[in-house]
Amino acid sequence: MTTKTQTIEGGVAEYVTALIGGQLFGLPISRVQDVFMPERLTRVPLSSGEIAGVLNLRGRIVTVVDMRARLGLPKNEDGKLPMAVGVDLRGESYGLLIDQIGEVLRLPDDGREENPVNLDPRMAKLAGGVHRLDGQLMVVLDVDRVLELIPDMMAA
Repeated sequence: MTTKTQTIEGGVAEYVTALIGGQLFGLPISRVQDVFMPERLTRVPLSSGEIAGVLNLRGRIVTVVDMRARLGLPKNEDGKLPMAVGVDLRGESYGLLIDQIGEVLRLPDDGREENPVNLDPRMAKLAGGVHRLDGQLMVVLDVDRVLELIPDMMAA
């Protein structure tokens, strides 16, 4: 009984997990609006390579960001269809193109660590910390950082 109380008092964060290029990422569940299979993606002429295109999702125009390109990873060549995680930033809808969606994890706030010094710099600039799980590292994506350059890229 006291263990439950300590966990609640210590704070627990929920993350939607995603695989991108074999790396496990966690998105704060409070930022996730949807998880969907992107269909009929329309390419945006003269847009950055990080913009996969736009699509209509239930009547809203969604800008789809290729997370592999955003992280500087090569295109996925395994033939599997990508998935997308829907997020909002300042009233605009975005889809983050990922390789595979995982499960929802509840992790204690005090288990979250600062970015390790040896974390790939491309990941570190988009990360808001890490959680060490059994045998792997989950990088916590900072959605604001992921999308902070997108308006500049759309205007270019």
